[in-house]
Amino acid sequence: MNIHGTDVRQRALTLLRGGAKNADVARNLNVPLGTIGYWKHLDRAKRGECPGRHTPSCPRCDGRELDEPAYSYLLGLYLGDGHISHYSQHHVPNLMITCAESWPGLMDECEAAMHAVFPGNSVCRVQRIGCRNVKVYSKHLLCLFPQHGPGKKHERRIALELWQQEIVDGHPWPFVRGLVHSDGCRITNWTTRLVGGERKRYEYPRYFFANMSDDIRRLYTDTLDKLGVEWTHCTRNGNPFNISVARKPSVALMDTHVGPKY
Repeated sequence: MNIHGTDVRQRALTLLRGGAKNADVARNLNVPLGTIGYWKHLDRAKRGECPGRHTPSCPRCDGRELDEPAYSYLLGLYLGDGHISHYSQHHVPNLMITCAESWPGLMDECEAAMHAVFPGNSVCRVQRIGCRNVKVYSKHLLCLFPQHGPGKKHERRIALELWQQEIVDGHPWPFVRGLVHSDGCRITNWTTRLVGGERKRYEYPRYFFANMSDDIRRLYTDTLDKLGVEWTHCTRNGNPFNISVARKPSVALMDTHVGPKY
């Protein structure tokens, strides 16, 4: 994977603002055409010049009201296991969340969140072996999910914009719920204890969240801290990718606001 520095990106934007065609800039700077298009879109979005029609409208470009709880949940899903693709038969970027067939309720909740955040856009489910991809198409996906970029999430920096952090701070539980629904689980652990001289089996619930991105795990744990949920790192095979919530009061909070997948 080629990493293009700030200087190359700025040269590309200067040429694009001057009227140069995407293909010419890509060829002259030896940068993939898709990357040039992505840079151009972000640049125009920041300047309030998003391409395409303004219907369906965009909360970032047009000031349309945004369903913040639904967005906070969808943001968690995206950071955990979502993917934005620029290439589709519709020639419109799409956000895809992969959901296992064993969690139909999760698929319903994901689709409802997409409809709430993008009320005028197409949402569909594409069947795959053992799962379905829940997808929404919009020219404004990059406006609402600026974390998108080349490469895997855990190989690049992931940070929320100020306006995103304000939404998460205002609606933290949907964000945690989205992260757990994508890259987490609720399980039942067990151990044994001596009771009256007799060893008995004892079961207790526990939440896990696993993600290879240090930044995404930190977003999760920072939000848990603000909510008063106690957590610990759970290193497995030398990898500190798992976050555990096991203390009874904290599990009770998670059960109230998150719950198991369904």
